[in-house]
Amino acid sequence: MRILGISAFYHDSAAALIEDGLIVAAAQEERFSRRKHDARFPRAAIAYCLEAAGVGLGEVDYVAFYDKPFLKFERLLESYLAFAPRGFSSFRMAIPLWLKEKLFQKNLLRRELQAYAPDFDWTNRLLFAEHHQSHAASAFFPSPFEEAVVLTMDGVGEWATTSVGLGRGNHLEMTKEIHFPHSLGLLYSAFTHYIGFKVNSGEYKVMGLAPYGEPKYAGLIHDHLIDLKEDGSFRLDLSYFDYCTGLRMTNEKFHALFGGPPHEPAEPITQREMDLAASIQAVIEEAVLRLTRLVAEETGLRSLCLAGGVALNCVANGKVLRDGRFDRIWVQPAAGDAGGALGAALCAYHLFQHGPRHVNGSDDAMQGSFLGPAFSQGEIEKRLAKVGARFRVLDEDELIDAAAQALAEGRAVGWFQGRMEFGPRALGARSILGDARSPTMQSVLNLKVKHRESFRPFAPSVLREDVAQWFELDGDSPYMALVADVAAPHRRAISEAEKALSGIDKLKALRSDIPAVTHVDYSARIQTVHRDTNPRYHALLSSFKALTGCPVIVNTSFNVRGEPIVGTPEDAFRCFMGTGIDTLAIGDCYLRKEDQDPALARDYKDSFELD
Repeated sequence: MRILGISAFYHDSAAALIEDGLIVAAAQEERFSRRKHDARFPRAAIAYCLEAAGVGLGEVDYVAFYDKPFLKFERLLESYLAFAPRGFSSFRMAIPLWLKEKLFQKNLLRRELQAYAPDFDWTNRLLFAEHHQSHAASAFFPSPFEEAVVLTMDGVGEWATTSVGLGRGNHLEMTKEIHFPHSLGLLYSAFTHYIGFKVNSGEYKVMGLAPYGEPKYAGLIHDHLIDLKEDGSFRLDLSYFDYCTGLRMTNEKFHALFGGPPHEPAEPITQREMDLAASIQAVIEEAVLRLTRLVAEETGLRSLCLAGGVALNCVANGKVLRDGRFDRIWVQPAAGDAGGALGAALCAYHLFQHGPRHVNGSDDAMQGSFLGPAFSQGEIEKRLAKVGARFRVLDEDELIDAAAQALAEGRAVGWFQGRMEFGPRALGARSILGDARSPTMQSVLNLKVKHRESFRPFAPSVLREDVAQWFELDGDSPYMALVADVAAPHRRAISEAEKALSGIDKLKALRSDIPAVTHVDYSARIQTVHRDTNPRYHALLSSFKALTGCPVIVNTSFNVRGEPIVGTPEDAFRCFMGTGIDTLAIGDCYLRKEDQDPALARDYKDSFELD
């Protein structure tokens, strides 16, 4: 049985195809359209999934959509009625769009899909899952657990903003929900906006900024914005927010509470913004810990699955793991709305059609999340030649040794190998790599390659077999979903003068043997690299370890600020020629910047809207 899952029309649209419960392909539309967080109908992603399976849409048994539009419309109407007449201007703008498109989304989906198979029986084969049900399914069914608690936290689905489910075998039952407008995701997004970052894309910047500040405002948040109970349930004081009735996240009452209007994105970040980030991060961590402690106590289960946008807060995830209520935590790598496409397909198969589920107890079903397009060696060479690239073709051992040597020499390496990742993280298929031991690599990659803020941290990729020697983690973290501290033997003592540094100046202190991936609080967002899911990347790390004695390298996504991760060899070459990347490995093709035609260089940093 083949099922195509689709998420679309809000943000991060995507498609996923499963066959007899096994994931065949999944991809976000942004990787094809080159429009970050593209919310449009995922035509290119659907075409890719069908091509990967070698079928047409007529050979697909069901198409599943990741939420229920009528329930969303019900929430919209009830919210405006509850707050009338304050939200009339927003209501007046939203209703025409809903009446034209979103309310009749089933018809819209039918029209879009008829281009692929005009005779498809849409009445019986177009299915709809609820938003949080899709998230929960994306987390539980691919997980390695026979049974688990499933916690979903995001901005809002139809009504739910936080939900608990119980998964056993091929069953998944949603048991508890907290409803809109009370939302941890929207609370975090309100601070994202107030600090000066974009909502739905800048939340990870708040998480990265938090260690530079002190949680000075956490008390204010608890006293005025959120009533957080011991059991993790919560309510927000909506008089401080405008997301129910207006076209912005916060209002003047919120601004007065924190001493001024929202920070302007163009202005330099100050200690105040850092302290605000630290404060909201602390509050969210406490809320998540209370929720996870409750569900652990109520169910007695020792395995936890996480999904929804809040599940991308890997700092909170790491604290949940260290809290000890659960032995194992599994986070869906595409935890946001893109993963809803996969979840909808899995709902249709396991819950609607009662398809069996096969679990081996150790490995998950995501195949390392390498579910996107790949390119043959011949196609890579043809595409590179067409854009004027100059390259050498090496055998695998030569390529790995050359790239490892370049890393050891302090060069930034573009790494484009195999199938593209599904989800927001680059995991060693579409990555920019660097030497984690370098004291300058973090600033070089941020400013000269990524063209982004200097405070942004980078993740370490580490051989799975060596993770416990380098970090305070002895387990799997293949999807960069967990944060842990650098192990004590690899930390460096800092001087009294360095301890006195504040704000961004904290970056000047070298805190470990791998400073390029050690955040200012000694933490790191860890990716464990496994031989079975990414053998070439594992071999690169092994070669680098043989050269240097260090099994850790910097891994960041292959793009510049505001750009989706590169999807094709041409995308990779353009990024290579427009940034400070020194070396590029695409398939078996090896490119050095000094060998390229200087006329192909371009000013790349302004090619995309800032994120």
